[in-house]
Amino acid sequence: MDAAYSWLRRSVSKLKTTSLPSTTTTAAASAARNSKGSKNKLQEEEEDKFYGITDQLIEFVKSFSLETFKDFSLPDEDESSCDGGDSGNLRRDLSDWQETHAMLALSRVKELAQLRFQLCPRYLKERQFWRIYFTLVRSYVAEYELRAVQLAKIKQIRMGNETVSNSSTCEVEMSEAKYMMSVESETSMEQK
Repeated sequence: MDAAYSWLRRSVSKLKTTSLPSTTTTAAASAARNSKGSKNKLQEEEEDKFYGITDQLIEFVKSFSLETFKDFSLPDEDESSCDGGDSGNLRRDLSDWQETHAMLALSRVKELAQLRFQLCPRYLKERQFWRIYFTLVRSYVAEYELRAVQLAKIKQIRMGNETVSNSSTCEVEMSEAKYMMSVESETSMEQK
């Protein structure tokens, strides 16, 4: 019995000494999570910058009031362009960049989200709200939107060039293969 008890004590003490490195491993995992959190923060800041969510924009948007939107005069819209009214779907009226900007603005500026809640649909349709918003913030976001459009065009051109170069490569390889086959067939015919 004493031998079993002695064995149990040794096993427990071994577990205690081997558990020490696992706490350092836990600390390393915790540090990795913290750096991952800061990495997400860095990604969030880059996304904000790409979509024009700057401190200046946020301060400007915070100055909006109900009257800012109610008193804004929009030119009369052709109802046929509404596609059957307001469904709250931003994709129909906004570019991809504008849609993402709008979602980020709503999440970063709570005052804007509250205004939208108070105004839509009681006073304004969703699409009218966003038309007014983007008209008001045009001077703050125009350069960011333009840069995004330019980057998308460059990406599209690169994709087109890769497709062309890939097809050109295939065409060259095919012509080389045809040439090699014709040379081989001529050689084999001459040998007969």
